[in-house]
Amino acid sequence: MHIEKHTGPAAPAKLARTNVTLPEDLLREVDRLAGPRGRSGYVAEAVALRVKRDRLARALRETAGAVPPSERATPSEIAARVEALRSEETD
Repeated sequence: MHIEKHTGPAAPAKLARTNVTLPEDLLREVDRLAGPRGRSGYVAEAVALRVKRDRLARALRETAGAVPPSERATPSEIAARVEALRSEETD
């Protein structure tokens, strides 16, 4: 079930019924993609992804400027660090 991807199979989420109004064409597309009886799971997964994105955006806004410019890494330092991390993955 789609909702388990966000809660984990060991701790299924307690489900609550709600009523959501969607444009007809969007609902037809959801049904086409989700398959028979997959609408709720599809919508739950989409909402969970949006909530995650919105939380991240809020965290970024709230912490903007937390690192003073004098302590920020340069683009070349960041690239070197990424390269080092990638090489650790292949070792």
